[in-house]
Amino acid sequence: MSGLLDKLILYLEYPFVRHALAVGVLISLCSALVGVTLVLKRFSFIGDGLSHVAFGAMAVAGVLGLTNEMVFVLPATILCAILLLQMGRNTKINGDAALAMISVGSLAIGYLVMNLFSTSSNLSGDVCSTLFGSTSILTLSPTEVWLCAGLSAIVILAFVFCYNKIFSVTFDEAFARATGTKVNSYHLLIAVIIAVIIVLAMNLVGSLLISALVIFPALSAMRVFKSFLSVTVCAAILSVLCTLVGILISILAGTPVGSTIVAVDIAVFFMFYLIGKVMRH
Repeated sequence: MSGLLDKLILYLEYPFVRHALAVGVLISLCSALVGVTLVLKRFSFIGDGLSHVAFGAMAVAGVLGLTNEMVFVLPATILCAILLLQMGRNTKINGDAALAMISVGSLAIGYLVMNLFSTSSNLSGDVCSTLFGSTSILTLSPTEVWLCAGLSAIVILAFVFCYNKIFSVTFDEAFARATGTKVNSYHLLIAVIIAVIIVLAMNLVGSLLISALVIFPALSAMRVFKSFLSVTVCAAILSVLCTLVGILISILAGTPVGSTIVAVDIAVFFMFYLIGKVMRH
């Protein structure tokens, strides 16, 4: 035990480990905040769909040779989030069909572009890293860390200042409209926020595992707590703790970062499921 502790203290002396922990905390906090709203409104699938879009955009950015992929990936993902919102209101194309069209299409085109134009000697490794996460969270530059911190701060402030409106829109859209709330504007805000979170989380857990980061903490909190505020606070705490534990286990055991974090989230979900069962008896 003392050997593991000494090893952990040694690793924490390296700046790249501290950067990974800081970014992981920020991303997990943002994911949990918006995750509660997405789960309650049955919008959980949007995170999965947009993660495929982000993969396609990242593939195109890589082929274009952009030094900062986020300059292309972030606007493209936000644009698709807005497009999904608009298509969801189209009676000819329902929301599920629109999501399937955009997400599967983006995933296919991204992989096709990487195959046709990539100059990498390890294409399979690049694709696997992008889809499932890799050690990229441990190679973040100070600029990327600050950019992540800035975007995370914007997301958190937007949620805090719009908390009452988001609460109203989440539970009763009809009442929110009757009281003069611009429901469509807040739907758009939620879509943009989740798009930003998806792009930020690409380096942490990979595009295919992002939705787990959004959904599991919220579902875990709902097993025990009932009010919107208590669920949101609990989900945020759980998400941050699971990410920290996942990253530390990954560093010590040499396991994939993204998969380890999701495995910890799953274990915590089952633990809270059992706690909820006990509390109801």
